[in-house]
Amino acid sequence: MSSIRKAGNCGTFYPCDIKELDSLIDIFNKALSVAPEAQENLKIVPRAIISPHAGYIYSGFSANYAHRVLANAKSKRVVVIGPSHHVYFEGVSASRFEFYETPYRNLEIDLEYLNIMSKVFNLKFVKEAHYLEHSTETQMPFIAKYQPNVKVIELIYGKVDYNEVAKIIKWLLEDKLTSVVISTDLSHFHDLQKAQMLDSICLEGIAKLDINILDIGCEACGIIGVKGIIKAARELGLKSKILDYRTSADVTKDTSNVVGYASAVFY
Repeated sequence: MSSIRKAGNCGTFYPCDIKELDSLIDIFNKALSVAPEAQENLKIVPRAIISPHAGYIYSGFSANYAHRVLANAKSKRVVVIGPSHHVYFEGVSASRFEFYETPYRNLEIDLEYLNIMSKVFNLKFVKEAHYLEHSTETQMPFIAKYQPNVKVIELIYGKVDYNEVAKIIKWLLEDKLTSVVISTDLSHFHDLQKAQMLDSICLEGIAKLDINILDIGCEACGIIGVKGIIKAARELGLKSKILDYRTSADVTKDTSNVVGYASAVFY
């Protein structure tokens, strides 16, 4: 019997019902279709993206935008990298289930490729860290929607130096058949003005591929992954572009306690 990483956040962060999920994604795509700046961005063929991981009603537009662009890469596998929110551990944990459940279909985990990775890097399997981790799970329905035949690998990091994550990302992107998703949200629970100021630091650092800028005050929860992709992108000669930025206030209208979200591409 195959082992499946169950969709533990289905029904909370995103709809379980395919029709409801498709309806939500259709709303995002209709908004994209009338955004002039999006039309050229949707033609980019990326190697990696940054995508947010909140509930789809808050960050789904931004995440959908990035994943639509990622589909242009026509990759054989997509490696999703996100921070652990629930379980403390040191290092990087790789999911060793056989399949990853989404409302659309079960995505096959590329265990053959993961075995090769594990010989190069000291990857753990902290099983309990994977059950409810939303930073990675929220990416999977978009992957299943836009790249139904692709294989996936889920990497969750705990306490780890970003240089170690950068080594993994660079190694992955040296394989032209592999794409990478870096999952992160931006600042949390500031008033709108302060959130936008802090998030602007993150956006500038990503756009300029400059880790030193991030250190001025970027409060991204997945900053290890962000620094990792920036370092890898610089070493591989990739360019970056911000696709979208928004905050929870766009939905809730509450400007006193907001969370920031952004998506970006590396190509």
